[in-house]
Parts: sequence; structure tokens; C-alpha cells
Amino acid sequence: MKSEHQIQDEIRIALSENGCTIFRSNAGQVTTIEGRQFYGMPKGFPDLCGHRNSDGKSIYIEVKNEKGKLRPDQIKFGEFLKTQPVLYGVARSVEDALRIINKK
Repeated sequence: MKSEHQIQDEIRIALSENGCTIFRSNAGQVTTIEGRQFYGMPKGFPDLCGHRNSDGKSIYIEVKNEKGKLRPDQIKFGEFLKTQPVLYGVARSVEDALRIINKK
């Protein structure tokens, strides 16, 4: 079984080859070597975000492997994104991600 990290890398490559600009997002708290703490994106923020180059439509993709389940904070954030004029979905493969970005 592929790890989420492997799937994310495959999706980032495939989407960049299909007219998208995609970034890996870091959510939650990070502690540096020096012990300083800072916060990235809010909890539940999708793993990948970016835009379709053709029209600038925003893309948000939560990546899970075949057994991965959404956490409550990811479900809540996903429900919010579904109310917005963006492309959002959960992808377990490159094919899933391509279906998400090809929505109108």
C-alpha cells in the first residue's frame, strides 16, 4: 500500500503536467530545532492547494491512502470548502485528483 506522502507526490506531478500549480500545505503547529513554535494553516486544511492555470480556479485536495479516513477537523473544513466557488475533493489516487480538477 502506498503512503499518503507517495500519493501526494504523484498527484503534485500529475497536476503540474495537467495545467495546474499545486503546493503542499502544512497545517497545525510546528516546533523548530530551537524550540520556537509557529502555526501553519488551520487544522483540517487540505494537503494540497493551488489553482488551475487556465482560469485561476482554486483547488483544494485532501489526500488519503486506500485505508485513510478523514478526521473531524478535515470533515468540517471540507464542508466549508464545498460552500465556496472552488474545486475540492478527497483523492486516493492521481485519477481521483484529475477528476477533481476537471470539474467545471
